[in-house]
Amino acid sequence: MSKLEELIAELCPDGVELKSLSQVLTIKNGKDYKGFDKGNIPVYGTGGIMTYIDHAAFEKPSVLIPRKGSIDKLYYVDVPFWTVDTIFYTDINTDIIEPKFVFYYLQAQHLERLNTAGGVPSLTQAVLNSVKIPLPPLPVQGEIVRILDNFTELTAELTAELTAELTARKKQYEYYSKELLSFRDAQYYALADLCDIVDYRGKTPKKVENGVFLVTAKNIRKGYIDYEKSKEYIAPEDYEIVMRRGYPQQGDVLITTEAPCGNIAQIDNEDIALAQRVIKYRPKTDALNSTFLKYILLGNEFQDKLLATATGGTVKGIKGSKLHKLTIPVPPLEVQARIVAILDRFDTLCNDLTSGLPAEIEARRQQYEYYRDQLLTFPVRADVETEVGA
Repeated sequence: MSKLEELIAELCPDGVELKSLSQVLTIKNGKDYKGFDKGNIPVYGTGGIMTYIDHAAFEKPSVLIPRKGSIDKLYYVDVPFWTVDTIFYTDINTDIIEPKFVFYYLQAQHLERLNTAGGVPSLTQAVLNSVKIPLPPLPVQGEIVRILDNFTELTAELTAELTAELTARKKQYEYYSKELLSFRDAQYYALADLCDIVDYRGKTPKKVENGVFLVTAKNIRKGYIDYEKSKEYIAPEDYEIVMRRGYPQQGDVLITTEAPCGNIAQIDNEDIALAQRVIKYRPKTDALNSTFLKYILLGNEFQDKLLATATGGTVKGIKGSKLHKLTIPVPPLEVQARIVAILDRFDTLCNDLTSGLPAEIEARRQQYEYYRDQLLTFPVRADVETEVGA
């Protein structure tokens, strides 16, 4: 039996109390700091430390909870600090609860789910005060904090190692991509001569809660479709209207014409619809490998051409008529296949969320959250009928 199990068996074998947050701490508002001189006291905003001044708003350990913006990004602070008005600080009753226990527990609650605004995410004191928190005895809280501190440190070290490895691999990927996609002797052709082209202009039907997934410019990243970035759907009966110019096929290459301009992806799922500001290319000649087309459009040479042709200030855009005239090199098919094989391996290692380094980093995060949530889940005393946990 672990030390934690022994403490629980000894001190709270029948479960723990359930309290509202307002019963264990007081939430306080931040204020403007601009009237103070420079110093060594950190000033926290939603994004973290903003500056340093010579005056503290609070000197005891506290959990900082963003009021607006990134409301899921909590901070534990155990030195004197100041907070601005976009972030709450907490005065915690340490006679009954460990400040860092509060931090870990609130982290596990994903406070972004309590958003009260339709625009910029927001939290109110009233909503936060009603959050329920378990109250095991202080020795139990302390042991949980000790375990999670150690696990947090270990996970951070492992993640840092994986992130460093990922950064190194991405640099290798960029180097080999640049070298492999630089040609001296290959013949250049306009995209319009090489591909069948569909520009999905026109009014998009009304969005619905469920239906056919609509891939918009927001979903198209540098090399892949991000189905989590934006989730929009159209009714199945409207699919024919949207796709009447050309249905998607696996391997078709997509390019965005604005907001953002020049992002590239390859279709990996035919059960989708394509929105405005997305152009679809499909090689109409056997001399062009569609995956090679994806990589060549992602390459520096083509991207430089595209941006030089695009117009606009902060938000660049390019007309399809100009885009289709841009040229790309077409080496022999065996050269294309060799380049695709090499870059596919790098792409999987650097970008694949199911088998590459990003997947390993995500697995570490999920493992950490799983064990944290298990440690913070308690049976509640018999006078409370539900179980509280992460």
